[in-house]
Amino acid sequence: MEKNLEDIFSFDEIQDDCVKCGKCIPVCTIHIVNPDEVTSPRGFIDLLGAYKRGNLELDKTAKDIFETCFLCTNCVEVCPKDLPTDMIIEQVRSDIAKKFGIAWYKRAFFLLLRHRWLNDLAFKLGWVFQTCGFKIKADTNLMSSRFNLPMLKTDRVFPSLKKTSFLNAHPENIDNGSKRKVAIFIGCLANYNFRVTGDSLLEILEALEIDVFLAKSQKCCSAPAYFTGDFDTVDSNAKFNIEYFESFAEDVEAIIVPEATCSAMLKIDYEHYFHDQPEWKARAKAIMAKVSMATEWLQHNTELEALLATKKQAPEVVTYHDPCHAKKMQGIHAEPRNLVSQNYKIVEMSDSNACCGFGGVTMQTEKYHFAKAAGVPKAAMIKNTGAQIVSAECSACRMQINNSMGLAGVQTVFKNPIELIADALRE
Repeated sequence: MEKNLEDIFSFDEIQDDCVKCGKCIPVCTIHIVNPDEVTSPRGFIDLLGAYKRGNLELDKTAKDIFETCFLCTNCVEVCPKDLPTDMIIEQVRSDIAKKFGIAWYKRAFFLLLRHRWLNDLAFKLGWVFQTCGFKIKADTNLMSSRFNLPMLKTDRVFPSLKKTSFLNAHPENIDNGSKRKVAIFIGCLANYNFRVTGDSLLEILEALEIDVFLAKSQKCCSAPAYFTGDFDTVDSNAKFNIEYFESFAEDVEAIIVPEATCSAMLKIDYEHYFHDQPEWKARAKAIMAKVSMATEWLQHNTELEALLATKKQAPEVVTYHDPCHAKKMQGIHAEPRNLVSQNYKIVEMSDSNACCGFGGVTMQTEKYHFAKAAGVPKAAMIKNTGAQIVSAECSACRMQINNSMGLAGVQTVFKNPIELIADALRE
């Protein structure tokens, strides 16, 4: 293998202890919806150990098993030995991609992620022709497919497309009359679909009188490609973003990201990915120290919480879902609640830490039945709170939870905490 699994941890040292433990089983997202010991964290570890020793052929059965993991990191969170099971599966998926190739529709999608101009063109054309292939629900900014295709199912909802992306709708430098300045990394879904997230973040920064650099040359963080095994796209986009961030890092206090998955990819997974490229690993670690999730930075580095306390209480009740890439990977869960609770009553669902079931491109296409099954309990938790709004700082969770609530007939509205904060500031 190009990237040695033993560079991350030694299977020989941990495999027996891992198989005897099983503490991860009750919290494993795939094991909950598909209770097969093979598709459990210790099952993955056992098979990966056999693969590393040359005792397991990477055939279609093994491929199918390794692609069932949601990469939710629940197992990592509870593991007594802090085993990075998700990292190992990400590495083996690269081997899977090299041996079996990547489906054409995934390759087309990842090609867009490598070229901003091509992505802009595709989404512009998508906006023009979206009514041909989708039924638009204008009141919710959601749409459902008219046809069953690999990435499009008639029983699911998608975010509708916008005429102009967030990055193209605003000037690159926004002067709010301040000596302080931050850059924004927006993420693809918030750029093209959930544009209200970025617009709301700009409103907040204007209220705080903090100047903004939109960093318009940014490329996709490449999380979708990373979780699928397309390491060529990861290598290209990660190196570009690192060099680009280095070019303006000294001019800004921070690079803030209103997306948990993008933030985790930049801050944590870039360093993991470059574990066998020391120079790039060091550069990633240095520059990504400037990256923060939006609510994290806003609470700890501004007077936003105090400003919100001067605003009116909203009548809506909010329940908060903890994205896997926020709480489990970055330890961020109190910050959005602290800010939102200034103006909204928060009612916690029974398990806010449970994975919503998004799981990445492969889970949303070839294994959509698992994503649906994982979404059912989350939708039920949201409904049981009686909240009018469910919030999470992650557009992937937004997409999955909207779909799960739609399938279950739950009327709760999804809003990013950044939107809720901007709404409160307008009052």
